[in-house]
Amino acid sequence: MATTRPAKVRRDPADPDGMPLWGTAVPLGLQHVLAMFTSNLTPAILLAGVIGATTGEAVLLVQAALLCAGLATLLQTIGIGPVGSRLPLMMGSGFAFIAVAVPLAAERGLDAVLGGVLVTALVQVAIGLGIHRIAFLFPPVVTGTIILVIGLGLLPSGINLAAGGVGSPDFGSWANLGVAALVLVLTVVLNQYARGLARAASVLIAVLVGYLVAVPLGLLDLSSVGERPVVAFPAPFAFGVSFELVAILSMAVVGVVNMVDSVGTVHAVTEGGAGRPATRRELRGGILAEGGSAVLGGVFGALPTTMFSQNIGLVALTKQMSRHVVTIGACVLVGLSLLPQLAAVLAAVPPAVLGGGVLVLFGMVCAIGIELLSKDGLTPRSLLVVALSVGLGRGIASAPDAIAGVVGEWGALFSSGIVVSALVAIVLNLVLPGRAVPAPEPPSPAEPFVEAAREERAAD
Repeated sequence: MATTRPAKVRRDPADPDGMPLWGTAVPLGLQHVLAMFTSNLTPAILLAGVIGATTGEAVLLVQAALLCAGLATLLQTIGIGPVGSRLPLMMGSGFAFIAVAVPLAAERGLDAVLGGVLVTALVQVAIGLGIHRIAFLFPPVVTGTIILVIGLGLLPSGINLAAGGVGSPDFGSWANLGVAALVLVLTVVLNQYARGLARAASVLIAVLVGYLVAVPLGLLDLSSVGERPVVAFPAPFAFGVSFELVAILSMAVVGVVNMVDSVGTVHAVTEGGAGRPATRRELRGGILAEGGSAVLGGVFGALPTTMFSQNIGLVALTKQMSRHVVTIGACVLVGLSLLPQLAAVLAAVPPAVLGGGVLVLFGMVCAIGIELLSKDGLTPRSLLVVALSVGLGRGIASAPDAIAGVVGEWGALFSSGIVVSALVAIVLNLVLPGRAVPAPEPPSPAEPFVEAAREERAAD
């Protein structure tokens, strides 16, 4: 009688469909969660502070950030039909959206932001189907300029958090600034001198230390943690949805720029983990998953999700390309989102502690923009594009009253400077002589990790 041999499990670390032993896969999956945890929760905690959220609302925002990140990652790694790259791409709340979402939430409410998120998802999916047709609008000089403006717009929020949060009675106190400085310095030290997981999760570790230090200083309030149920599913449409053209346009502009940058991110993960460029199916599936998963944010109360570059660095460092490893991390995030008491502990992070951590992250956004700008060299032409785009964008954002009489209720569209900078950069690049064109493979924040992986493979 013939016997059926069990299917052989593929364990090639460069194979996205391979599955390592569980003893290896689970720790690697948890490592991916740790590397992106703080970056994913920061937008939720910032929005909670801006809208004056109650403890219960802040908990819902944190739960939503965890749930949307987990489900979006599953969409990437497992996929549905043509949607999903089937690559080890960890998804999380997009940092770039904070710069427009925070002022919009403060002026028009979180419901307007979430309406913008839903429409942005549709725009991203539509563009994802033909992203190659608009790529010429976003060479490095344009994307770098926009990302730089996004980073510059985030920095004031980081400073205000480090001082204790605008409106707090101890704003600017030695306790707040001291804790923020401790988190900042520890992040830098771990990032520069630690290795492996400690380096990849340097911001998270520093925030945890700051969290503990804040306890004896009286900066931490956990009184409401016990009031939460043990298990609860995040409520859909808890914050409502409204559709305002200003919010839609602002969020959509950032969404398009974010997607163009993600093209380089997909290439980076295949180069870093498998030493090859991404296939057309992987690229298109990844972009469609990024756009489609944004719908989750509009439903549950989170910003659109995007691919996290720090996790691509982990893929290159560990040389483990298995998408199933990241799927394990995604399942952990979904599980955590169902625990309101844990979400309450996370939502209670003192502003000063969070500020010390996000200053590094916000600064890195600026650095990524500068890196993109230097990719093709800063010629007199590109310097003019950067100068006018940044000058007008950030100038108007810093002095919004100067154009209040002209723009009226459309002021929120210009408040972050991103829309102005994007339009100026795109138009100048098209009309000035010697138009810049996109590189064959858009650069990625994970490029140093990718290059190191290439060199190590060549040495082997």
